Amino acid sequence: MSAEKVILILGASGQVGTELQRAFTGAGAVTAWNRDVADLSRPEDLRPLIRGLRPNVILNAAAYTAVDRAESEEDLALTINGAAPRVLAEEAAKLDAMLVHYSTDYVFDGSKESPWVESDPTNPLNAYGRTKLAGEQAIEEVGGKFFILRTSWVYGPHGHNFLRTMLRLGRERDQLKIVDDQFGAPTSSVAIADATRTICDKAMEEAIYGIYHLTCGGRTSWCEFAQEIFAQHHRRTGENVPEIIPIPSSEYPTPAKRPVNSVLSNEKLQSTYGVTLADWRSALSKVMQTA
Repeated sequence: MSAEKVILILGASGQVGTELQRAFTGAGAVTAWNRDVADLSRPEDLRPLIRGLRPNVILNAAAYTAVDRAESEEDLALTINGAAPRVLAEEAAKLDAMLVHYSTDYVFDGSKESPWVESDPTNPLNAYGRTKLAGEQAIEEVGGKFFILRTSWVYGPHGHNFLRTMLRLGRERDQLKIVDDQFGAPTSSVAIADATRTICDKAMEEAIYGIYHLTCGGRTSWCEFAQEIFAQHHRRTGENVPEIIPIPSSEYPTPAKRPVNSVLSNEKLQSTYGVTLADWRSALSKVMQTA
């Protein structure tokens, strides 16, 4: 990617946006906007901002991600996750710019036993998933140069996420009950950002746009993820860690229903761009060094 490229990152202070700024250092002239500049809850306000900057690449790491709260704020979530991506796609198309937009495993209902592929039918179980699917559909309708990267169970050294919550609770409690019957692939913001840079660089040479799954390798449950977090934390620090007790989802009811199987197949990304993310345990180890 040449130094003349103008790269816009939205959601600059989020866990993925923070890592994108690191990963795209040296890729061009990077501008990173937070909600105080580019508020996706006011989609039409984005148009003059983008037209003024004239980016060659737009990386949209901004989203409404409060899964449970979305059940009571679906209209707001739909504006941010559905209407704003349409505006971004329209403005990107006018500029002949590349749009990279992140979506979610929650567009699927979790009923499939094997990993989900990009062409599988979508059927979100909750408001968050519905609004993210609306964003995907809006971008596809507009067309142009776009990547929709579906990822899952995102965590990292920055922002609000499962890893940081576990480490905080582990300091406060001797025992934690964690759901053990939902399965997915924890994917670090570090891995997402690094893979995005690779995809964008390769797309500058030869682009095959569309929807791709982008997750770390392997499969685990939330409970096993927590156990691995504390095992690695103990090895690094020697600190005592809480007892982790596996429980079924029925013992931890939430406003939003979660899919049982959120594992995504990354075969399309691997075969098209040669991009393979690390196994989730290895990716966790890299993040734990800075968490």
